[in-house]
Amino acid sequence: MLLERDEVLGTAAAAAAAARAGSGRWILLSAPVAGMGRTAVLETIVRRESGRGAMRVGRARGVAEETAFPFGIVRQLFTDDEAVPFSVPTGMDEQWLFHRLVTRLTRSAAERPVLLVVDDLHHADEPSLRWIGYLARRIAEIPVLLVVTECADQPGPVPFPPSTGGAVALRPLSESTVVRLARAADLDRDDTATCVEAGAGNPALVRALIADLGGGPPSGPKSARPHGRYRDTIADWLRRADPCLRHACLALAVAAEGDPPAGPGPDHRLCDLCTSARAPGERPAHHLDALLSHPLARGAVLAAADPEEVAALHARVAELLDESGAPATAVASRLLHVERPGATWMARALAEAAEEAARNGHVAQSAAYLRHALSGTLDPDRRAALTVRLGALELANNPTAGIRRLHTGLELHTDVRERAAAATALSAALVAVRDPDTAMRVLRQAGRAADDDELVQVLQTLGALVASHDNDEWRGAVAGLRALAPTAPPAIEPLVCGLITEYEAGAGLCSAAEALARIRPRLATRVDPRLRTAWFGSAATLLQWADCLDEARELTGLCLPGLTVPPALTDVGVQCLLSVRAEAALWEGAFDRVVAENAPLVEAAGERGVRLPHLSAMVASARYEKGDRAGAWEAVALAGQRGSESSWEWNELSYTRAVLHAADGDWHAALDDYLACGAGQSAHDFVSPVATPWRSGAAFALVRLGRRQEARELAEEELRHARTWGTARTVGRALRAYAAAVGGRLALCSLTEGAELLRPSAAPVELAEVLVDLGRAQIEAGSARKGRDTLREAHAVALRPAPAPASGAAPGSGGPAAVGRLLALTQDALRAGGVRSRNGGHALTPAERRVAELAAVGNTNAQISSALCLTLRTVETHLTNSYRKLRIARRSQLVAVLQQ
Repeated sequence: MLLERDEVLGTAAAAAAAARAGSGRWILLSAPVAGMGRTAVLETIVRRESGRGAMRVGRARGVAEETAFPFGIVRQLFTDDEAVPFSVPTGMDEQWLFHRLVTRLTRSAAERPVLLVVDDLHHADEPSLRWIGYLARRIAEIPVLLVVTECADQPGPVPFPPSTGGAVALRPLSESTVVRLARAADLDRDDTATCVEAGAGNPALVRALIADLGGGPPSGPKSARPHGRYRDTIADWLRRADPCLRHACLALAVAAEGDPPAGPGPDHRLCDLCTSARAPGERPAHHLDALLSHPLARGAVLAAADPEEVAALHARVAELLDESGAPATAVASRLLHVERPGATWMARALAEAAEEAARNGHVAQSAAYLRHALSGTLDPDRRAALTVRLGALELANNPTAGIRRLHTGLELHTDVRERAAAATALSAALVAVRDPDTAMRVLRQAGRAADDDELVQVLQTLGALVASHDNDEWRGAVAGLRALAPTAPPAIEPLVCGLITEYEAGAGLCSAAEALARIRPRLATRVDPRLRTAWFGSAATLLQWADCLDEARELTGLCLPGLTVPPALTDVGVQCLLSVRAEAALWEGAFDRVVAENAPLVEAAGERGVRLPHLSAMVASARYEKGDRAGAWEAVALAGQRGSESSWEWNELSYTRAVLHAADGDWHAALDDYLACGAGQSAHDFVSPVATPWRSGAAFALVRLGRRQEARELAEEELRHARTWGTARTVGRALRAYAAAVGGRLALCSLTEGAELLRPSAAPVELAEVLVDLGRAQIEAGSARKGRDTLREAHAVALRPAPAPASGAAPGSGGPAAVGRLLALTQDALRAGGVRSRNGGHALTPAERRVAELAAVGNTNAQISSALCLTLRTVETHLTNSYRKLRIARRSQLVAVLQQ
């Protein structure tokens, strides 16, 4: 059944009537692609107009294989005329032949009107085409209807006189008709949409899709359906299409697979690869664009194509994209279809795409680009560089493969400086997988092979940073740095100074003020680019220890990528900066930020065997402060066991484990871990409490265990080292431990001093803890009112908003301070101290109280909503009720009323 072809059939009927009346007509039926029903319409015209002998029918059909045979079409129309030649006549002979054939047709038509039908005129031989044109120009005087069909993407001027006929284009089926056909076959909405989109109104394709989709329930998911009839229909088109049209179809399918090349007419440039002759500027397959925009059609075309031809087209598309300045990833996505890309520009494009993908956090895709680049022909140094880069990317997902790849890249490099760079990357990777011994051997070998003093000094300085993960190596490295310091070049000296200062700060040999005096002036110095991250890492460490947290965070922001991009663990300076960023956020009370910035990295690395003890400790500490002790223990477990490694990172983890044991009430286990931390730090010549105040923790554990004298000895030693460093955080923390150990009046004085030191500092955790202990001590000493005021102050500190996140920090990582451990600690102390709220007899509910307290210290409704997991409407309702019960009208009045 023909659909939506009534207009065509009506035109044919009128032309046939005219022909039977003695005025001949011609009709050209054209369609841009096969499957539009040209032959079906032609057969319908023949059946209708020749019925009951109304017209005598002559038939012919063009075939691509016979276009070189002269008069092939004419011979089909005049089967009994043996005078039709098999060669092309010349001069007057051709005109005489044409005239004779038209005269014969005229005589035949005089007896009975004639219907001549020629299907697939585009495959007709040239002599036959000339004769058909000759006939059309004379058809008006004879009772003949000439109906021809043509598959033409963009028909040119019709070679027949317009006065005696016309061309009729067969249009695609309308969407409503396709929907009606699909519903008649009981197809669901999704399958009907497929018929509309993938069929593109082509009757043959629509019928094939309906047959495929309506053949019973699929055996698998819809995306896995084979669409066999549909694919076969398109494959058959390609087999029968002329070479240039076929190539154009493939080119369009390939071009539509991803980002198309920019600029005018890229698909025309693709089609120029076709070897078949075509008029200059003619663009084949014009109407295939809409069809090939659907992935089902593209898949069918590409499945029917020669893989080598498809690969060549992808290469050409990639070249066009590259020339037009398209993103490197768009170019590289095409090159992935090219086996062993050998051209220089291909390797360059794949390498650029790898970097672009890595910057956007697509590590797996970046690695895929590099692997493909390495499958082609490369010069040794280029292969070495790409191998090292690939090893760096693979490290996070497959540490063993990443290390092996880095080793290979190091061995491939022939240039001494490039080998040194590869060695530093490999050594950092080895540190990340907890193998500092091998890391040091790699750097030493690179140093021995270095051919200039400056490179040797760069490697020596970086080696010292790596050596900080091994106790014995660290001492020797520091001695070497001290020998280097007087003669170190200006571009190397800042890192030399920074590492020496780190050692002296840990060894209790300098104060925070002295460290800052060394570091701050050197931040303006231009350092060797190979040392930039290491220098910033060392400087940020000292700034953090000196409680200059804003400055430390600023340095980390200069080098660390955004949260969506995995950090480069093949850079030992980046590893150091990651630690500083996490610990600085922990110290300022931004616990949400610590978790958001570090937990994904710790968890992903742990799943693949890369252990990050210090970051694990930071995540665990933040979760503990947030009230999530179970989550804290999980973070500790991700780091695994220490083994024989002596890195300072494990000392941080021991300290965190001790804190968690203490929170669980297991004071024996807590004491063991505090002492283990202390042993590790002492072996590292790190006696200062600036990083891990293990003596304070051990003192609290000893007090709980009834060993107060031992606690006092440790607390006094801690306080002495803390005063040497001199920051409010370290001294205030040590004074609290000393107070716990000594008790009585001396404890009250120590806590009072600690509170005065900590109030102006950015140490909310330490301040809240000291204030709680001070408030309790004041109440016990008989100063109940003063003690309760101190406890209220502690409670306000616990509610204080965390500092605003830096640019690029994790979403939601600023806002309210933790509402976990510190808040519970201060609330328990308030209740134990007998602090009661007086609010005119209109008591707030617990939920209203929590919301009001957060609002009182400056949190917005959105921040309160996030902190308490409430909707904004609920927060607003609680605040409205609180205002009514407290008989106040403004948010600013909450502080005074709640502290009554």
